[in-house]
Amino acid sequence: MMALQGSLLDLVEQPGLGELGDLGEHLCRTQLSAGAWIEHVPGWMTGSDTVFERLRAAVPWKAERRRMYDRMVDVPRLLCFYGEEALLPDPVMELARGVLSDHFAAELGEPLCTAGMCLYRDGSDSVAWHGDTIGRGAREDTIVAIVSLGAPRGFLLRPIGGGPGLRFELGRGDLFVMGGSCQRTWQHAVPKTTRPVGPRLSVQFRPRGVR
Repeated sequence: MMALQGSLLDLVEQPGLGELGDLGEHLCRTQLSAGAWIEHVPGWMTGSDTVFERLRAAVPWKAERRRMYDRMVDVPRLLCFYGEEALLPDPVMELARGVLSDHFAAELGEPLCTAGMCLYRDGSDSVAWHGDTIGRGAREDTIVAIVSLGAPRGFLLRPIGGGPGLRFELGRGDLFVMGGSCQRTWQHAVPKTTRPVGPRLSVQFRPRGVR
């Protein structure tokens, strides 16, 4: 296992395969209401288009169906989840998870150990308003770090109690972090769009017990 990990990190260092920026120089925290905060680093991952193509080909994407009210509906995006012991399908994503875990270790008190992946194939794929409140996120402060690859898509946030929301265009290697009470006091969404847009891939790093 150690030899495999070493070869993966050597692979990341090759030009064009995906490189990460310096978090200490670029992260700037924005405090929201009710103890929530966000951080945004545009273009944190360089060479992200290459990483996008590798992940789109390597990840075992699944089309899921879920119950909504009285019927089953198709989930409007493709999904894959990597648990705590799973090796991620690309070396730069292993590196990103480690870098983010180290950066937030003192604040979070635990590593970011899982990775959820979503593939938005076109503008008709989306995710509705929600918070990551399955598990500990419903009652505890936590951190969810998202790396966005591919074509930019609108990423919206709104406070649950009402009030002005926020909009970001995330893609092309952007890093977006939601922390504090954000998962239980704010909601986020990727809405459908009729504009011609290319595919976008989202990788969400979370601690144990947060979904």
